[in-house]
Amino acid sequence: MSDSAYDAGIIRSYISEKFNKVPVIDINKRRKKEPEEMLPHQKIRYKARTTAERTNSALKDSYGARYLRVKGPIKAMCHLMFGVLAFCAEKIILPP
Repeated sequence: MSDSAYDAGIIRSYISEKFNKVPVIDINKRRKKEPEEMLPHQKIRYKARTTAERTNSALKDSYGARYLRVKGPIKAMCHLMFGVLAFCAEKIILPP
C-alpha cells in the first residue's frame, strides 16, 4: 500500500516531465470521487512494483537487511543473500 501523498498531481507531473515516464501510482480513493481506472499494462507494472516493495520490506523487517553488522561488500552481499535464501525457503515451505 503506497502512501496517499504519492497521488499528488505535482508528483505525477514531475515524473512525466522530468523523467519522461508514465507514473504508475495507485489512486487515493479519499481524494477523488470517481478514481480513474488503470490501464491493463499499468496494472501489471503496479502489481510487479508492489510485489518487489513487499519483498524488500520483508527482507528488512524479518531477515536482517535493515542493519548490516558486517564490513566490506563481499560480507554484506553474503549477509543479504542468506536473508534472501531464508525468505525463499520460507515461501517454498509455507505457501500462502
